[in-house]
Amino acid sequence: MEQSYLPNFSLSRKRCIVTGASRGIGRALAVGLAEAGGDVVLIGRDRSKLAETEELVKQLVPDCGVEVRTCDVRSREQVTATVAAIAQTGCIDVLVNNAGLNIRVPALDVTEEQWQTVIDTDLKGAFFMAQQVGAHMVKRESGSIINVSSVGGHVALRTGVAYAAAKAGVIQMTRVLAMEWGKHKVRVNAIAPWYFRTPLTAELLDKPEYLRDVLQRTPLNRVGEVRELVGPAVFLASDAASYVTGHTLFVDGGMSVFGF
Repeated sequence: MEQSYLPNFSLSRKRCIVTGASRGIGRALAVGLAEAGGDVVLIGRDRSKLAETEELVKQLVPDCGVEVRTCDVRSREQVTATVAAIAQTGCIDVLVNNAGLNIRVPALDVTEEQWQTVIDTDLKGAFFMAQQVGAHMVKRESGSIINVSSVGGHVALRTGVAYAAAKAGVIQMTRVLAMEWGKHKVRVNAIAPWYFRTPLTAELLDKPEYLRDVLQRTPLNRVGEVRELVGPAVFLASDAASYVTGHTLFVDGGMSVFGF
């Protein structure tokens, strides 16, 4: 029989952690990973919102294993304890480092507290989650880490200097971790979204002038839907991407061709 060339996109029997899973992109990614066959561990700060994601996953994928863990990724102590607890109950095959936020302030007005809040959430939190999960994966010599960056880490955006610095750091962090852990069969990649309609972006996208500016710089001439991030994440998490590491996949409707 001829060998099949169709890669395996299934996440069956894979246990997947998703941070920032309480809403928006994180919720969509958690559901998508479950639909691809994975069991999901939902991490966030708001247990009630995580419970909503848990219920949605169970409704759409009744046979999926779902766990809920509250954790503030800005706290290294909480991250360490949470990952240790998860690892005690089974292996960790996939980490989606999605937790993040943006404080939109002109550069001249950014306070130290605002800067630190963004960096601690988007960069520090992502690193220590990757470090703790990575130690588990390196020991097992298997695993896939997907860091959620942004086109803002690649091109200049308006009123988001701390966010841009953090997301650029995530892209470079992804490359370094891929280089260090590749010999242990641990793959580290990133996805970099542009504007997707979520609770965090709705207010901006509801402004006609702002939306017009966004669309003018997006070759596909529309805002993304969160479900359109699921395919890239499932690909990078699955064996279909077995020879892909250190890569940042821009899911941006072509926006990064132009900049903003």
